[in-house]
Amino acid sequence: QLFYVVPLLLLIANSFQGDGGISLKNYTDFFSSPVNVKVLIDTFMMGIQVTIASLIIGYPVAYLYINAPNFWKGILTFLIMLPLLTSAVVRTFGWVVILGRQGLINTALLQLGIIDEPIRLLFTHNGVLIALTQVWMPMMVLPIVASLSQIDSRLAAASESLGGGVWRTFWQITFPLTLPGIISGSLLVFALTVSSFVTPSIIGGGQLIYLPTLIYQQGIILLNQPFAAAVSTLLLIMVVIMVVILTALGRRSRRYIH
Repeated sequence: QLFYVVPLLLLIANSFQGDGGISLKNYTDFFSSPVNVKVLIDTFMMGIQVTIASLIIGYPVAYLYINAPNFWKGILTFLIMLPLLTSAVVRTFGWVVILGRQGLINTALLQLGIIDEPIRLLFTHNGVLIALTQVWMPMMVLPIVASLSQIDSRLAAASESLGGGVWRTFWQITFPLTLPGIISGSLLVFALTVSSFVTPSIIGGGQLIYLPTLIYQQGIILLNQPFAAAVSTLLLIMVVIMVVILTALGRRSRRYIH
């Protein structure tokens, strides 16, 4: 823990460095710029949107995995883990090919007659969301799978014997029991999304700026280390706030379950 805490403390201390010593100048400069505030909001919204998309797509995948035969579980495990087993650069450039004007998505939509001309997906916020959802969805699926695997199958049978339908059993028994997994997965996906650098940089093409990109520009290109430290601290605070919120929700869900 010492090797983790000390660098963070040094980072935070560096963020308060000004021309005359300790100062809040880096933070006031950040919030006085509408562009920087927009970057902060865009990064937060990106984390929320990717988390929600990962939950919407990942929960059915986890449910399918739990109910699949053992043979298919091996295949599903490979498919779920595949994004994490691929190089970030290779994976991201694969999405460049898919999202391009002549990419797989536009080609399929044109052939199906859904669109008349290629839509712009590359170098857009939506393109970044699509790529990051695919990248970090395993971090949502795995905790939900762990929660689903701990549910006693006799609970569903008891609900059915008492007249509970499939949907009623799911919403009143299965879903509440998987809330801890959902909260854990949401925390992982959000934290990894807002701190992602490679995928937003390549898919965004330099036209979209998020906090990690801003940190790189200020710290590496402009060599403004104190300002970069301040932006990093704000990113850390964002993640900590989400941890506190999701932890509180997790405690409430446990009280609800018990």
